[in-house]
Amino acid sequence: MKKMVRKESKHSILILGASGFLGGAIYKELCSYFRTFGTYNTSNKSFEKNSHFFQYNMEEDDIYEILDIVKPTIIISALRGDFSKQILLHQHLAEYVFTNKIRLIFLSSANVFDAYVKYPSYEQDKTYSNSIYGHFKIKIENMLLRLPKKQIAILRLPMVFGSQSPRVQEIVQLVKAKEPIEIFPNLIMNVNTYSKITQQIHYIINRNKSGIFHLGSHDLVHHDDFIKEIVESFQLEETAIYKRVYTTNNDRYLAVLPKLNKLPKHLQLVSQDILSELKI
Repeated sequence: MKKMVRKESKHSILILGASGFLGGAIYKELCSYFRTFGTYNTSNKSFEKNSHFFQYNMEEDDIYEILDIVKPTIIISALRGDFSKQILLHQHLAEYVFTNKIRLIFLSSANVFDAYVKYPSYEQDKTYSNSIYGHFKIKIENMLLRLPKKQIAILRLPMVFGSQSPRVQEIVQLVKAKEPIEIFPNLIMNVNTYSKITQQIHYIINRNKSGIFHLGSHDLVHHDDFIKEIVESFQLEETAIYKRVYTTNNDRYLAVLPKLNKLPKHLQLVSQDILSELKI
């Protein structure tokens, strides 16, 4: 029998923010298939021993040093931190991407539409935000949209869940500590799970996809109902305490639905898929 040999890809991928929860999940998904590198900020022995990880503090360090070593064909930006420093970094990244004719995948957010409350948002809708976070993401999006379309993928993410995700872990900890969980009864949203997002990114890389992607579930859920279902999936409903937060008297939407850039069926999901995953 012939031994199967996994072909090494021509791609060299640099994940900025690979020590974060989502960045780390993306690294784990891609590292077996591509030459994959990542950055981390705070000192960590496991990262320090890994030659594919570089310590990087965007407030002090020069990103060009890492770019010169890795020579990436794809950069994935999953950073968190100071907004003004991130904007400056992405200006440098945009110049590097354009000059070297490589690709940049930017993890954006449904919050670029948080001023639109009456309906869900699609890829070509004009961005409009009332929040500082939304404004920050819009600023970087607009900067990247000036680059050639084939070099950019902007991934707008809704709330991200999953058994090990910080959001779900916080819910479980609050219940155990007998602290209230904030729920928003009037918020209609869609959702995703970190495991599905990493598969979606893998597909976008493999198929050389570009443009704007809305990576949310195809159905919409009320925030309060969905959080309660998560609590029930851990069989913690009897001890859970809820704090209802009303930001408006009417329903408001914060949902990113795909219309133009739809992914294949096996990479699509509905909110029930996330709840089923939590019950496993």
